[in-house]
Amino acid sequence: MNRMHRVLIPCALLTAWMGHAQTADPNVPAKAPPIDTYIRNAWDTLSRSMADCHSVVDPKVKNAALLYLPKEIPMPEDVAALQSKCNVKVERLPVQIEHFGEIKLADIPTPGLLYLPNPYVVPGGRFNEMYGWDSYFIILGLLRDGRVSLARGMVENFFFEIEHYGGILNANRTYYFTRSQPPFLSSMVLAVYDSESKQAKSPEERAKLRAWLARAYSYAQRDYSLWTSDVHRAGDTGLARYYDLGEGPVPEMADDSTYYPDTIRWLLAHPQLDPGYLVTLPDAPTAAELAKVASLSCDVKVSVVCARAHVDGHWLTKDFYKGDRAMRESGFDPSFRYGPFSGSTHHFAGVDLNNLLYKYEADMARIATTLKKPEDAVQWKHRAEIRRAAINHYLWDPKQGLYLDYDYMTHRQSTYVYITTLYPLWAGAADAEQAKAVESHLNLLDHPGGLAMSTYNSGLQWDLPFGWAPTMWISIGGLQEVGDDGDAVRVAREFSRTIETNYEGDGTIREKYDVVTGSSKLSIKTGYKTNEIGFGWTNAVYLEMQHLIATEQPVEQTTASRK
Repeated sequence: MNRMHRVLIPCALLTAWMGHAQTADPNVPAKAPPIDTYIRNAWDTLSRSMADCHSVVDPKVKNAALLYLPKEIPMPEDVAALQSKCNVKVERLPVQIEHFGEIKLADIPTPGLLYLPNPYVVPGGRFNEMYGWDSYFIILGLLRDGRVSLARGMVENFFFEIEHYGGILNANRTYYFTRSQPPFLSSMVLAVYDSESKQAKSPEERAKLRAWLARAYSYAQRDYSLWTSDVHRAGDTGLARYYDLGEGPVPEMADDSTYYPDTIRWLLAHPQLDPGYLVTLPDAPTAAELAKVASLSCDVKVSVVCARAHVDGHWLTKDFYKGDRAMRESGFDPSFRYGPFSGSTHHFAGVDLNNLLYKYEADMARIATTLKKPEDAVQWKHRAEIRRAAINHYLWDPKQGLYLDYDYMTHRQSTYVYITTLYPLWAGAADAEQAKAVESHLNLLDHPGGLAMSTYNSGLQWDLPFGWAPTMWISIGGLQEVGDDGDAVRVAREFSRTIETNYEGDGTIREKYDVVTGSSKLSIKTGYKTNEIGFGWTNAVYLEMQHLIATEQPVEQTTASRK
């Protein structure tokens, strides 16, 4: 291991950054700038790079500022400058990584930031790194705002992750080496390609762009292979599941010492709803009992989070932690969609994941056709049709007229109504009759402030009454895809109004909103209780919704065009 420097970031810098990143409401100016100015400025205030001292700080894990380089690359100039400017400790990863899961977290005892070559936009608040699925929506906003170079650089960062870290990570921190995030790479690539294609005038520019697309195609193939590997296979359904290679509670919950104990308390208070997530073990295990605790729950010797995750002799099972980790790969952390606190996520083939992969396969067919690879295009189309058949066999409920997740362990479809029922419309997997049935049930999720995540108020942030920008935009896109422009624009107006009203109140844009009350002042029982300020994907989706509203066709013309 190459130990380059071992000095902490000065306290003054940390304090200044925290004040910058998480502005408290009382400090917001009485007269906030126009919301589009806020968003335009936010691309810069939320940008990070290896030349920026703010990038290394991690609000989630309190430790020395530490940056890791891939073992095999030369020392980049910007990292050398970062050491001297910010007093950052730099180390190399202990092994060269070629495939996902090759490095063990035990080999990296001190968590840190993973090097990326290009500037990137972070979500905001406690999320001070480049995330997998957040970045797709952020990229849409950057492209809408003319920040094409920054958007392309973020896609290039994902290529770098695939090349040097084994795959697209949840985010570029070492404790995310065990999982990815929802697969949006093909969508990101095409968003950038389509945007740049409009600007490419000369044959030379078009040739360069085509070469970039060919390079992107090779990385997308490698990313796709992760999702069709054994660990992500949902039994013999032909569908995929979310899965994390790690064990025990996640390290990034070190800044929320109550999450796992709160989960235990809820299960103890609702024993009839506990699927078997609890195991009885001593609160203070002896040296001889530690192995049993590690075998049935988690290892207190390797996880400080585990050491706090017990209540009155009750611990969470090892399988619960597998589901908890898989839930975090899904991005929906947490809800009750896959059992209490989604502790059974890894037992399900999800509607969202499999429709993202269907779209991925369709995207790859399009890219192969553009690159004049007809045999590849045929193969991708074949994969897409096989997945579409499986989606409609396992995930479509014709009686309810909804797409629902499938528990491949019990061979039963879920009854949990979730906003992901609209994903097949966006991805193109639903036929006209199915799309019409899903549209007819839009009222189940429809509220004055936009679409809620679910029909069940669990008290967690990814359920009713909360609405989030990414699923809102996919739902709006799905409605557009099937010709329901009226509902698409209406939902865009409602969620835009929610964002605007709250912005007028406190001068901030948040990660989520209560779409029933239209407020950003939230009451969350447990789990992530904060409502972070920033906020990357909300900023981006707001711009996209404003563009949709501005380009709305008259109802008569829209209706006539569909006849």
